[in-house]
Amino acid sequence: MKAIPMAIPDVVLFEPRVFGDQRGFFYESFNQKVFDEVVGRPVTFVQDNQSRSVKGVLRGLHYQVQQPQGKLVRVVQGEVFDVAVDIRRGSPTFGQWVGAHLSAENKHQLWVPEGFAHGFVVLSETVEFLYKTTDYYAPAYERCIAWNDPKIGIEWPFDGQPQLSAKDHAGSSLTDADVYE
Repeated sequence: MKAIPMAIPDVVLFEPRVFGDQRGFFYESFNQKVFDEVVGRPVTFVQDNQSRSVKGVLRGLHYQVQQPQGKLVRVVQGEVFDVAVDIRRGSPTFGQWVGAHLSAENKHQLWVPEGFAHGFVVLSETVEFLYKTTDYYAPAYERCIAWNDPKIGIEWPFDGQPQLSAKDHAGSSLTDADVYE
């Protein structure tokens, strides 16, 4: 498995080695030892989640102010543009974002560590999206930053307005958000 640090080095893109022939393909989608070596610390995942969305749905930018979740995310059907935003106030990359295309075809995974807001937009007709998380979902601590906050300036690869949940539609600006100190 190839690990590629993104422009914000704590965020890592994983490219698996895929072995294929006329029968189909095989690849190792996760290896705890390799993962821990790449991120530089032992990581324990406690919850797996799966979502299905249709084209134009944008989910995020989500995070938890307590019980922060690191997320290892991937797509098993369809394609998304996936984004991580550094919301660690003392970080030299605070307020900066990185993004990657994740698809069933490229089989890439993105590690979004604790201290980052996370979101994605669906580019295919539908998508099946998987998350491995380092802490449990805690709705009381969940927060959302607006997907289109000009201070962050994410370059989403679509035109028009995305489909948003009520929670995502009400996302706060980075300036007003609860962030990690």
